[in-house]
Amino acid sequence: MLQKSIIVTGGAGFIGSHVVRLFVNKYPQSRIINVDKLTYAGNLANLKDIEDKPNYRFVKADICDFDAMLSLMREEKVEGIIHLAAESHVDRSIKDPFTFARTNVIGTLSLLQAAKVFWESLPEKYEGKRFYHISTDEVYGALEMTEPQGIEPPFTTKASSGAHHLAYGEKFFTEDLKYQPHSPYSASKAGSDHFVRAFHDTYGLPTIVTNCSNNYGPYQFPEKLIPLFINNIRHRKPLPVYGKGENVRDWLYVEDHARAIDLIFNEGKIAETYNIGGFNEWKNIDIIKVLVSTVDRLLGRPEGTDLDLITYVTDRAGHDLRYAIDSRKLQRELGWEPSLQFEEGIEKTVRWYLENQDWMDNVTSGEYQKYYAEMYYGGGAG
Repeated sequence: MLQKSIIVTGGAGFIGSHVVRLFVNKYPQSRIINVDKLTYAGNLANLKDIEDKPNYRFVKADICDFDAMLSLMREEKVEGIIHLAAESHVDRSIKDPFTFARTNVIGTLSLLQAAKVFWESLPEKYEGKRFYHISTDEVYGALEMTEPQGIEPPFTTKASSGAHHLAYGEKFFTEDLKYQPHSPYSASKAGSDHFVRAFHDTYGLPTIVTNCSNNYGPYQFPEKLIPLFINNIRHRKPLPVYGKGENVRDWLYVEDHARAIDLIFNEGKIAETYNIGGFNEWKNIDIIKVLVSTVDRLLGRPEGTDLDLITYVTDRAGHDLRYAIDSRKLQRELGWEPSLQFEEGIEKTVRWYLENQDWMDNVTSGEYQKYYAEMYYGGGAG
């Protein structure tokens, strides 16, 4: 990558912090500007290891503030934007859809317009510039489910061998699939995706969109299933599961997602969409049982000790049954593959949370406790 000044929005969050760390360490001649509002899920402790690097800058700002975004782009002479900042929790979107519309739609529009105004003011205009928008598989809606059947993923790395590889249906999300969002969260992300593509079609803004499956790994805020349940198992708290836990999701280790973002930002084609996933489908209840088994083993408890913590609760409104990403376009055109099979990734993830209890205690203290009680013990996860 040529020397660049790059904004990463939401860089103090889960996926964003992994992207910022990767870019700061991999591209020392590039200036990486982390723009984050530091809402409940943004945590600068996620980036302690790189905060003093000379090519890193943190800016606390709201992406909805157009004037602030334009001023920052002019000050830093920004050439690239990797846009990850978003409200992303479905349960929260059901309770507070306005916040999701503001951040995910208006925030994206603010960034697009700021980039357009700044880049069009330059002699070279859009040459060498890139606006990369990270979205979700949830915009596609839901897929039908069938009885599980073994599949052979189209990957040649160790991530494809000897592990759990089941498909719970014949169809997968592909890049040309019609959008059918079912929750306020996915609707807000679909809206932002449409704005990104419209800015390319209308103004020629050099954009790329990716839609990724569920991520897991270190530094994920414990409103999401995996870190929430690891913490609950450790402390012998209930594991609230929506419905019967039959909903299926496709899971990807966060560092594999960060590698894909790096590759696509540098080598992806302008105006293209790429799906990112690992052909790694799991029912929620099966993941929870793996988490129980892994946490019990690592804590020295008899296997299955904490299975009695599983509690079934009323299903989430509009809960999509199955998501499954087809990422063969990304493999075929850019050569990306996941590096970890799920069993290896979940072992690394559980170990990280068990070894970083101070981080977990910090993000689950104080004001979060009230939210946590209202959200999860009045509902479920997954």
